[in-house]
Parts: sequence; structure tokens; C-alpha cells
Amino acid sequence: MPRLVQAVSTKPKRVAGDFSAALAQRLAKIGVHRRMDLVLHLPLRYEDETTLTPIDAAPLGVPVLIEAQVLRVELAYRPKRQLVVHALSGDTPIALRFFNFYPSQRAQFERALTQGELVRAFGEVRRGWFGAEMPHPRCRIVARGTPLSKALTPVYPTTAGLGQGTLSTLIHRALDALTLHETLPTSMLARYQLMSFEHAVRALHLPKPTDDVQALGQRTHPAWQRIKFDELVAQQVSMRLHYLARRERLAPVLSRDGATMRQFLAKLPFQLTPAQQRCLEEILVDLNAPHPMQRLLQGDVGSGKTIVAAIAALAAVDAGAQAAVMAPTEILGEQHHRKFSEWLAPLGVRIAWLHGGLGRKEKRAVLASIAQGETQIAIGTHALFQEDVVFQRLALAVVDEQHRFGVQQRLALRRKATAEGIVPHQLMMSATPIPRTLSMSYYADLDVSVIDALPPGRSPVRTRLVANARRDEVLVRVREACAAGQQVYWVCPLIEESETLDLQTAIDADAELRACLPDVHVGLLHGRMPAVEKAAVMDAFKRGVLQLLVATTVIEVGVDVPNASLMVIEHAERFGLAQLHQLRGRVGRGQIQSDCILLYAAPLSEGARARLKAIYELSDGFALAREDLRIRGPGEYLGERQSGAPMLRFADLTLDEDLVPVAREAADQLLQDDLPAAHAHVERWLGARSDFAKA
Repeated sequence: MPRLVQAVSTKPKRVAGDFSAALAQRLAKIGVHRRMDLVLHLPLRYEDETTLTPIDAAPLGVPVLIEAQVLRVELAYRPKRQLVVHALSGDTPIALRFFNFYPSQRAQFERALTQGELVRAFGEVRRGWFGAEMPHPRCRIVARGTPLSKALTPVYPTTAGLGQGTLSTLIHRALDALTLHETLPTSMLARYQLMSFEHAVRALHLPKPTDDVQALGQRTHPAWQRIKFDELVAQQVSMRLHYLARRERLAPVLSRDGATMRQFLAKLPFQLTPAQQRCLEEILVDLNAPHPMQRLLQGDVGSGKTIVAAIAALAAVDAGAQAAVMAPTEILGEQHHRKFSEWLAPLGVRIAWLHGGLGRKEKRAVLASIAQGETQIAIGTHALFQEDVVFQRLALAVVDEQHRFGVQQRLALRRKATAEGIVPHQLMMSATPIPRTLSMSYYADLDVSVIDALPPGRSPVRTRLVANARRDEVLVRVREACAAGQQVYWVCPLIEESETLDLQTAIDADAELRACLPDVHVGLLHGRMPAVEKAAVMDAFKRGVLQLLVATTVIEVGVDVPNASLMVIEHAERFGLAQLHQLRGRVGRGQIQSDCILLYAAPLSEGARARLKAIYELSDGFALAREDLRIRGPGEYLGERQSGAPMLRFADLTLDEDLVPVAREAADQLLQDDLPAAHAHVERWLGARSDFAKA
């Protein structure tokens, strides 16, 4: 692999230099900063204005082009203010309705009326109470005999004040001004049977009358395949350059066989699973290298990621350095602090817990202990990367539930290393399994370890779907579980009553359950409670003082109570699939058969029905992750990851799954064979976003 070089420094012509400030500002809103951005501003869809359609022959739900003579123009006020143009197409009357219009449009139609001109309107013909109508069509006044379009009309993504005509003109000028050279080698194009880049973009901006409208619209046309391939290759190259840039930095070399680690492993009361051992070995090999580890450890709920992270932290302790463990919530952070203390404090490891609930004096003491190096492992929430936190020698940063933190937040923690030129190792963890396609694409700059098996003794959780009408039966089941000495979670989606959603809140549910179950000890937990109160409630539940815990999703991660064998999720139809799976993972942690009851309110939307069907049928987190990606798409799935990774505009990971490994292979080849071409390819596609140093 050639040594990493600087990104291509040649700056493409900026759009702002060619146009007025106002136009450049509008173009910037749609991501256009350079002429090449105009070339890559590809159509959303295509409209067929090559033929006129008689109104009586217009299919329902399909936009068509009609031609009609304006008869009269009026302003109507029912059901709301609108401009109505009454026209005649052949012998058939039609009303063109504009609900948002400018005075100039009204004047234009009134002039056409006096001059007897025609209007061509493109839109859906609907059958209204008073005959045919076309709501808010795109239209223009034409002289008789004006020829029709000879090709499909592209429709571009745009913004207010930037019309399709202006955008189309700018794009055509850019196409004429730029030399659309290849950034990929000819052999690669031949190998993957791809058309040339210039041919592809011209085919999409300037489609021919004979082109397949369906293939263009559904993005299966060969031109779209080339564009998607190029975009995926650019993403892969960019992410791998992030990776290579990091490997050129220096990191502390941590022993994989220190005295404290050996002592801990010798006294471990259980045996690590083969999957845990494999992932731990991968991590320890990285920590023993002189460049910073950037590894994602992922595994299903309860797969045992925390113990692996704890052993990795001991590598820093044995090196006389420090480790930081950052969690997104105080409940998860407190859980980590409790487990790390239980496991490592008997070995003399000094652990601190930094969170927002500390008093001023306590916080000063913790900060001083971290700064002086007395604290060997610091566990905390977002408080860990605040300015007043200074580490003496930070060697390892562990970020749990990494998708809940932005890139800048993870960078802020990494910058806590004080040694000049030294970057700490970083281990990111996720209990939300990431589908393989997503991992290969958006996490291509990371090494990934997967704990793909649960520890022995975990009993599978039975999932039940119950309509809210059968709520009384669920209460009986809760009473029986508590009477048998077991514990129960009751999860609600909101804390206070919503004005728009008729949802049972945690506060109301708490009052209802106390009234219905007077013999049961009930506790309430939600995110707005003070940290001290939350800790007290959780402690009471763990000790068995509370039998039933009414909670919001603050218990989604990090709560481990083996005696809890029943979970009821109120309004389950309102939760995301990953969230339902995370919540369900809070039970089934002991030897007792556990159940998760999903209470839902009918009728269900199509999306809610799909989610509940998936969570009922699937228990494997990775299978659920693939289904979740199909339902939601990658945008939501990634959390804040996208702020540091180039998002895809044209390739769809659910529809173009087969292209991802091919693009990955091509990116590796390009980086190995022609590094300048790799940079040029990324510059074309990402421009100012191609910042290889961040990560």
C-alpha cells in the first residue's frame, strides 16, 4: 500500500464566483458549491411531456400532459383560497386549481384568455364533483402549434426561489463547461461492465425519447448503476483514507499480558464464550500496536460486551496509564461503575464515577484524582469530555452505545490525551446490531469485532402481542409474577400527557398500577428525576424491595436484574424496532422463563404492524437489524454517525446491497494501484466533505 498522500489540492471552479450572491446562497441550500456539484445534482424523477393525453384517457394517479384553451379565471374561497382556471381540452372541460399562487400567475392566465392562447398543464387528472380537475399542475402558456418536448423532462431537487428552469439551465451550462474525465481506470469499468461517467451523467440529465421511463424513475437504468457505483466507491475510499490517516499517528503500546489482567482472568468466576475470547484477542492485538486502535465491538443485548471492555481497560492499568469509559445515560454509566468496581476493585484498581449529579466538592475531588493519575479507570457520561476534565495519561477511551454520541463528542474525549503526538486507543461498543451492509459501508473506517453468541444460561424471552382491550388480563399476569417472587418492568413511552398523542404516561401508569395492585410494591423511574432519586429507585429494584418498576425508556440499556422475568411495554406500536429489542433484553437474564408483553392500541399503521410482526417473529438481534434497516433506511439507524461520514444520495443500501461489496473491492484496488486517482475520485464526489483527518 503506498504511503498516504495529501488530498488533491486543485480547487474546482466555485459556483459562487459565477453567479450573484443570492443565487449562490440558494444553490448552497441544495448542496451545490461547484460546477461539478451541478453535474452531480441528478433528477429526482422524470416527467413525460412528449405526448398529449386526452382527458378521458388519462389514467388515475399518473401525471400526464394536456393542452387546453383558457375559458375563464376566478378566485375561489371554498374550501380555501385558490386560483381556478376553467379551460376546455377538446370538447372536455377541466378546472386547473392552484392553492398557492402569485398575482403574476393570475395575470398570465387572464392575458391568455384575452389572446385566445393555449395552456399546457402537467399533473394528475382527477374526477371532482364538477367534472375533471387538475390540482396545482405545472403549466405554461403556449402558442398554437408549439412543438412538444422531444425527450423526458428531468425534475430536480430544489429550494424556494430556485425554479426548475433555472436549475436546468445551470446544469446544462456546467455540462458544457466541464471536461467529464474518468477517475476510474478503464480496466475497472470493463471488469464491472460500467458505462463511462460522461455517458452516464448525460443520459440522466438529457434522457432520450426512447429511454425506459420506469428504469430511469426506479433508478435501475445502467446510467444510475454507474452513478451508484461511483458514489459507493467514493465513500469507501474516503473512509479507508480516514483509517490510513489514523494508522500514521502514534498510540501507547499496551501489554496484552500484564500482571493485573492475568490475575483477573485467573479469578474470573465464569468462562468467556468463544465469541468473547475471539473479540478480546482482536482488541488486545490492536492495543499492543503503536498506532491507535479504532474498533467497534458490537453484539446483541446481553452478549457480554462489558466484561470484554473491562479486560481491555486492564491493559491500560497494567501500562501505568488510564482508561475512560463513556456512557450516554447516567443509569448505564452507574451500571458500568457498579460492575467495574465489583470486578476490578478487589484487584486494587482505582475507579471513579463522574456524572452530573455530583456535588461541587465531590466533583472537584474526582477531577483532581483523574488529573493526578490516581484514578486508573474513569467512568462517566458526557461529563467526561468537558473542559475541566484532564487526564494524566489517557491510553484507552471506551464509548458505549457509540451511535448516541456525535463525532465531535468522541473526538473531544480522544483529545484528553496530554502527551504530544500521542492518540489514545478507542473502543466503541454497540448493543444495537449493525447489518452487514451498513457496517461495510458506513463503518468502513473501523475495525469491527462481533460477539455473535450469548453466554450460556440465558433463557429465550417469549414475546406476546396483546391488544389494549385485554389490559385486565395483563394486570392479572403482573400480579401472579409478583406473588411468585419475581419482578416486573412496565415501560411507557412518555412522561407527561401529549396534546397530540393519546398515550398512557409513566406517571399515570404508576398511579393506575398502585391502585389496581395494592399488595405490590411499585416504583417509578423516568429521565426527569434527579440523579440521586433515580439511583435510589434502581437500587431498591435491584435489591428486590420494589417488585414492579414503572419506567420510561431510561431502562433501555445498562439495567441488569436477573430476577426480573416479565416486561410489559405500553403502546408498543409507538416504539422503534431496535428500541423494542433493547427493552426486551432487560428480561431473560436469569434462570426463570421470561416474557415480554407488547400492549398495543388498534388500529395499527402499516409501519407499526411491520415492526410488531418482526419483534414477535424474530429474537436474533442481527435478523432484526436487517429488518429495521429495510423499514427505516440507514439515516435514522446511524444516529449521529453521519456527521462524520459521507451520506449516500443515490445508492440505497436496502435496494443496492449487491453493489456494496463490489464497491469495497474496487476501492481497495484503487487505493493500492493509483492513490492520486483515488483522491481525485473522492474530490469529485465529496468536495469539501472529503476531510480525511476526522474520525
